[in-house]
Amino acid sequence: QVQLVESGGGLVQPGGSLRLSCAASGSISSISTMGWYRQPPGKGRDLVARISSGGTIIYVDSVKGRFTISRDNAKNTLYLHLQMNSLKPEDTAIYYCRAVGPTDSWGQGTQVTVSS
Repeated sequence: QVQLVESGGGLVQPGGSLRLSCAASGSISSISTMGWYRQPPGKGRDLVARISSGGTIIYVDSVKGRFTISRDNAKNTLYLHLQMNSLKPEDTAIYYCRAVGPTDSWGQGTQVTVSS
């Protein structure tokens, strides 16, 4: 079992920045890939970026050059981060952390709102 807790969402003006973090605990040694997904209002949930245990990173085209995904370890906890720069109103969504291994785990989501 893997537990995921996201933090760092909020309200930001267009052009601003936010840093999302996801803390993974439990059976973290079983995690192969972690990623960030987002669900805009009234739409489905889509991939934003993901990183494998080997360090392979994939970004959706709309965030390339603006968002940076990273992961690091601390004692008994694996952290996934998403640095979001040059934010646009269309980045407004609930952002979810996902950990894939023998099981598929999701966090509860954190709201990001980009508005003036």
